[in-house]
Amino acid sequence: MNLQTIGFDADDTLWQNEQFFRLTQDRFADLLADYAVRDHLMDRLLAAERRNIGHYGFGIKGFVLSMIETAIEVTDRTVPAPVIAEILAAGQDMLSHPIHLLPHAQEALEALAERHRLVLITKGDLLDQDRKLAQSGLGDLFDAVEIVSQKTSAVYARAFASHGDGPGRAMMVGNSLKSDVIPAIEAGATGVYVPHHLTWELEHAPLPVANPRFHEIPDLSYLPALVAQISS
Repeated sequence: MNLQTIGFDADDTLWQNEQFFRLTQDRFADLLADYAVRDHLMDRLLAAERRNIGHYGFGIKGFVLSMIETAIEVTDRTVPAPVIAEILAAGQDMLSHPIHLLPHAQEALEALAERHRLVLITKGDLLDQDRKLAQSGLGDLFDAVEIVSQKTSAVYARAFASHGDGPGRAMMVGNSLKSDVIPAIEAGATGVYVPHHLTWELEHAPLPVANPRFHEIPDLSYLPALVAQISS
């Protein structure tokens, strides 16, 4: 197999992301401590996020709206205005948080960019993802950037056809089995799973270990060797 195009997820594959959501959830739990215990509150928040994905998409803005909706629910519509203000402030803090690259991300991209076409394929809010890419310092290493509302096999088939010879000569690398790996494999590409110690519950899925196009590596330092092995 002669790999031509390598797609990369962004959040929690190239840079930290979920940890800031977890910190904000802690802040949210403190704000609503008088109305709900933490576990119950987190269950209600996750349910709101699941309901709202179709309306707000993925990202910080939808997360903030889900927190506000949850606050209204658990307080029986009596949530104080200062609590709403604190939730909004928490979201603004997330939108301005500096980027922290994950170990080996830049080195792996630099090594692979010499012989392959690199495409960033990420979902979320357009402005926020553009901001993070610009601050990461990795933008010049990508031949193309795709910011999508959802990651499906059809999205990967189109992206790899637009930026190469199709999924048959493409690889997708990411920390989410549900969004990065499984749909890319379904499209005909190779899927590489790079686990992150924090992964949003809605991104969990069973490992497709029986599929010959599935690979798992501990971190991105292993990726250049894997690409060379597959291409040999």
